[in-house]
Amino acid sequence: MTERSTTLQIRTPEGIRFSLLLAGPTSRLLALLVDLACISAATSSVSTVLRLFAIISQDIFMALTILASFVISIGYGIACEWYWRGQTVGKRLLRLRVVDQQGLKLQFSQVVIRNLLRVIDSLPLLYLVGGIASLTNSRCQRLGDIAAGTIVVRTPLLVLPGLEQLGSEKFNSLREYPQLVARLRQKVSRDEGAIALRALIRREELEPAARLELFHELAERFRSHVRFPAEAVYGMTDERSVRNVVELLFEPRGRD
Repeated sequence: MTERSTTLQIRTPEGIRFSLLLAGPTSRLLALLVDLACISAATSSVSTVLRLFAIISQDIFMALTILASFVISIGYGIACEWYWRGQTVGKRLLRLRVVDQQGLKLQFSQVVIRNLLRVIDSLPLLYLVGGIASLTNSRCQRLGDIAAGTIVVRTPLLVLPGLEQLGSEKFNSLREYPQLVARLRQKVSRDEGAIALRALIRREELEPAARLELFHELAERFRSHVRFPAEAVYGMTDERSVRNVVELLFEPRGRD
């Protein structure tokens, strides 16, 4: 059996390193059981509606029921994982997520491939083929994951670091614009702010070129939400701009 690792180390072309916590067979099985219950409930509801066709022909009813069961079993995973960015109901409950194995954005084609191959992974019954593949694969990938180039990772609940970890800094010019502050807090999600805060805390770990590119992208993201007054950001680096925004997002509201 292949030696199993609990984490996957990824290095991006920009030189940024990060780790992904791989989901184990047990958590994936529990998520699968939840998803199978959801699929069963949906199939049962549709079958009840289709029973009306039994009045016309029992054969038509059976054919439609089989077709509906197949479409629901495959479509459930595709729809959920694409809409919820790699999660189904079971994965959300178990805090799991499907991601690209290279750390890139999950593509729709990958979602389709891994779900279509569930038919093979589920053979001969109870996902025996997929289970054996997961147990013998160092990344716990079933055949659908291997073909699609995806992995399933754990997304544990993390405590957001505090602003005090950034250390003291000079005057924040954006604080002089209360309407700008209000729009930032309205437009920028907490997840976006948390990503920027963690990037600031770990900025010394990044290579210089990767650091410049990362904070440029973060600054552009914030600028896409809110238009900053030219006089407030004149001569300001992207990293300083991101820091100013993060301070406004997470500092106690009483300081406004």
